[in-house]
Amino acid sequence: MLTVGEVHTSLLQHSTALAQEQSSEVLSLVEGEAVLTSRRPSLYAVSPDVRTGVDCWLPSARKRQLRGVGAVVTRAVITGGRIAQASSIIQVVAGERRRPWSHYLANPGVLETVGKLDVEDLAAGFRLGNAADVLNLEAITGRVLDGVQMSEVLDRRPPLRAPRTRLRWTAQVDQRPDAASAVVKVDTPTLRTVELVVGPQDVPAVVAGLCEDLALHDWLLTTLSTLMELAVTRAVSTREHIERLRPVLEHLRHLWLPGARVDPRLRPVWEQLEQVPGFSRQWNSSVNWILDQITVGNMALLRDLADRVAVNQPCPR
Repeated sequence: MLTVGEVHTSLLQHSTALAQEQSSEVLSLVEGEAVLTSRRPSLYAVSPDVRTGVDCWLPSARKRQLRGVGAVVTRAVITGGRIAQASSIIQVVAGERRRPWSHYLANPGVLETVGKLDVEDLAAGFRLGNAADVLNLEAITGRVLDGVQMSEVLDRRPPLRAPRTRLRWTAQVDQRPDAASAVVKVDTPTLRTVELVVGPQDVPAVVAGLCEDLALHDWLLTTLSTLMELAVTRAVSTREHIERLRPVLEHLRHLWLPGARVDPRLRPVWEQLEQVPGFSRQWNSSVNWILDQITVGNMALLRDLADRVAVNQPCPR
């Protein structure tokens, strides 16, 4: 069995963190269906599922032509009132013939092939994502996130500039219950691909939750790295240097909670990633560097202020 998905992550286009009620309003994407919310360990809101029917060719590493029909399920998530995500998922199963649309709409999140399914070939082709005329989860996912960012609740004055990142993933089932593993690749500055192996008990929704958590923390690291690069490569005043780094501490630092919402059965995957490449180790090292930079910058500003005061003091008689 093969499940594929894509997660887009970006900074919410708003000057302050949204209250939980505001997040619910922004995520009311399907009329008549409720937004799910949670306040622990941080503010968290999930939209109702948005369903998109597809009837298209499927990706293939060997350039095979295989048709698939089904309904992609996409949801939007807001974490901490600050970070917006859209996440699409679909489970691919072998079918025999084209059925009426009513059949596919009654089974959202499942895509049936019209022809022989080669799981390895499809998974590799999906991760490559280099064909324009096949299943395009990037467009489906991006459209939902764009809809969130265009909400009238948002003032479009974010406290910092940050890139939108994409995480494209595949998950294949291994019958061994302890087989969970992940291989993460950095394809471009804003695209990651993840090859997952999961156990038979790990349902697609649980796997999607893991990928959303991974995408969120990868976005935090990417944003932090981008700000650090700008800080060290551009000649600016001490005050400007501090102001560029300060938003990380004010708006993002408290959102680093890897694995907090991941199903316990898939926590070993996060434990592997904490060892190699060491997500939290990199995050903590970067945050400490920013703290040091702000401390040194503040000391320089205070010293400069003290020098100015000394120069302006009248001479004693």
